[in-house]
Amino acid sequence: MQIGFKALKAQYGIALVQPLRVESTIGTTRSVRESPERILNQYQAVYRPTDSFAGHFEFGLKYEEIHLEFFARLFAACGPEPLEQWCRAEPFGQYARRAGFFYEWLTGHRLDVPDLTAGTYVDAIAADAYLTRTEAVRERRWRINNNLPGTPAFCPLVRRTPALGQALQFDPFGAIAELDRQFGEDVLMRAAAWLTLKESRASFLIEHEADKTDRIKRFAHVMAEHCGKLEEPLGIDSLTVLQKGILGETALRFGVRQSPVFVGQATIRDDIVHYIGPDFTSLDGMLDGLKAFEQATRGREALARAAVIAFGFVYIHPMSDGNGRIHRFLINDTLQRDRAIPAGVILPVSATITGVREFGHGYDRVLEVFSRPFMRRYDDAHRFGEMLTYEDSVRSNLVFDAYEDAGAAWRYPDLTEHAVYTAQLVAHTIRHEMADEARVLIRFEVAQRRIKDVLEMPDLDAVRMIRSIKENGWRVSGKLTREYAVLEDKALALRVVEAVQSAFEDREPVPIVE
Repeated sequence: MQIGFKALKAQYGIALVQPLRVESTIGTTRSVRESPERILNQYQAVYRPTDSFAGHFEFGLKYEEIHLEFFARLFAACGPEPLEQWCRAEPFGQYARRAGFFYEWLTGHRLDVPDLTAGTYVDAIAADAYLTRTEAVRERRWRINNNLPGTPAFCPLVRRTPALGQALQFDPFGAIAELDRQFGEDVLMRAAAWLTLKESRASFLIEHEADKTDRIKRFAHVMAEHCGKLEEPLGIDSLTVLQKGILGETALRFGVRQSPVFVGQATIRDDIVHYIGPDFTSLDGMLDGLKAFEQATRGREALARAAVIAFGFVYIHPMSDGNGRIHRFLINDTLQRDRAIPAGVILPVSATITGVREFGHGYDRVLEVFSRPFMRRYDDAHRFGEMLTYEDSVRSNLVFDAYEDAGAAWRYPDLTEHAVYTAQLVAHTIRHEMADEARVLIRFEVAQRRIKDVLEMPDLDAVRMIRSIKENGWRVSGKLTREYAVLEDKALALRVVEAVQSAFEDREPVPIVE
């Protein structure tokens, strides 16, 4: 026998984008079977709740997970009566109060029950189980500490799972300080400009635009100039500044979109839709909700905040263009804003995504945690019809019939896996990408010194020779010899190559016998 939230889901015929992860049943023994996708809990008969709305919802609040999309759809289906009956029967019961609060918060409709005038305040959600507001807001009507991290227009949740707890143990600032001790602070600071450019180039590679040199430089400039420095990064003015910096002043359009949007791929016959963004009429409220999350959770775990802000933004997909790059900008911006990484340091997270198979596949997989079930749920609700021109001059023939129904999913995404992925991504980027760049920079400087021990030359010529020799597999190319006639001396050329190669192989140069 199913009990709890799944019993109510079945009773009211609720169809979800994000499934209920917890399934509770009554059996002869207590048992738990857990996988990354779901938890199967079997309880003994003594746990059996009353077979009513109140009984099953209370059981769910006690033993299962908060699921705001489910709550929103359930309340729309059941209406206020079951909540009003419960709250009148148990006016001081904490579970009835929490249920009543959730109903009013999610629906915007007031239940026909009197305000509470006494009783201890209880938290809306458990702070040890979810990422919550830093300071709860007291709701006097229900004697509830509203610690939900967002607003009814947009409230992502992050569950404090064991995997997340382990991932959040990584300390980005401490790891960078360790690199400073290992390589020297000046080395990382000298590498900062290159790391910024590397992040920009890799970010464009994700967008399949890696050959756009001017755009890469523009995004690198945006990263260096604005990361951690905008007063309100999620405000429309700030987002437009970022967008203009990324796209350039000659871009076709700027600002928040006023047209439908989908993420997909074009084929010779048709467009394949991987994800449909929220209706443009709801964007202002959703962005305000994301901004409220950023402000309300300050002081909480920076890595989890960075994940929610960045992935929440990309799911909302609010801008007319540049959403992907702004999404990845927001990871660094949040970490700098929270002082989780030193000012001026840009983590090349996009380089890890494009260069490390595990994180490249992981990036696609984590985006699909929400987008794939979303498209399964609404596979029959979208099509391509008449081409229309919208207020932002975008021409689109996308027709989506379920904007209102899909709102509960868009507004209340579970971003737990996104937080785990982001924390692991940042850890790998610092431990490997940044450490590797520091090593390369040190080796390059050693190569410069050693090549000058063989041939006295200006820095620009030394750099030119080092790059050419390294790129040509530790050989002097004919082009380099034509450029520097002195390299026609075979013995001298061998000494130059050995000076460069030994530096990059972390060994002493072998003497070349003439």
